[in-house]
Amino acid sequence: MPYSFQPDAMYRMPTHFGPRAGPRRGPDGRGFDCVNSPKSRSHSVSYLTHASALEALLPPGFALNGEPVVTVSATYMKEIDWLAGRGYNTLGVSIAVTYSGRIDRVSGSLLLVLWENLTDPILTGREELGFSKIYCELPEPIVYNGATHCVGSWLGFRFLDLRLSGMAELPADEIAAFTSHGASDGTLHYKYMPRTGDWGSADVEYATLTPAHTPNRRVLGMWRGEGTVHWHRACWEEMPTQYNIVNGLADLEILEYRGAVITQTIGGKDLSDQRILK
Repeated sequence: MPYSFQPDAMYRMPTHFGPRAGPRRGPDGRGFDCVNSPKSRSHSVSYLTHASALEALLPPGFALNGEPVVTVSATYMKEIDWLAGRGYNTLGVSIAVTYSGRIDRVSGSLLLVLWENLTDPILTGREELGFSKIYCELPEPIVYNGATHCVGSWLGFRFLDLRLSGMAELPADEIAAFTSHGASDGTLHYKYMPRTGDWGSADVEYATLTPAHTPNRRVLGMWRGEGTVHWHRACWEEMPTQYNIVNGLADLEILEYRGAVITQTIGGKDLSDQRILK
């Protein structure tokens, strides 16, 4: 007798074995409070580029908000509850935007791409939340003589070098001012899934929002300094499925660096407040 889907249960392929555990559903259906998980250290470098170049990357309904600044962030997480204490790393590229839909009008950071080095968060983030997640190798950063070097690669091809140096720790009052969300509503994404067999059309296509409110996230320390970003252009043979992404980012001329930030945090949320923008 074929199985039937349990109402209000969270499924993901393969569905044949019942509801799946993940970031928003643990064993026996319980969730995770994310009070002391994850423990994260993020390394970000920002730079100014041409507005026209960024506008060409915007999906429908989006517009640049303020200066055309690109932020590249490498984040290293550990002791994650939903992975039973394991961790993984991410590499994201974001820009400041506004989104205007039929109902919603929000502002925040559009996450153009988020590389991760583990399959499970990639699948759950793409299918359930609409994050533009893909895979790459993200080894732990090299820290030497006061400088930090982060690297992104795909099957041995290094496509990014992120370097930070001259970092100075910020006092508590500056951290509070720097981390206040201000006018930002959160992180924006554009979810797209092709329709099977009708490859030029979408099964799913809409903007989503990760609200900025994250009450369990505490900043343990923050450092500011200088940084550089070096995208290594790739040919098809070197990155058959991602070369156009890396080359598109490499095409963004760096007009001026806007500094680097290292942020150490603990806690977060399970992103169950993710919503579709209409």
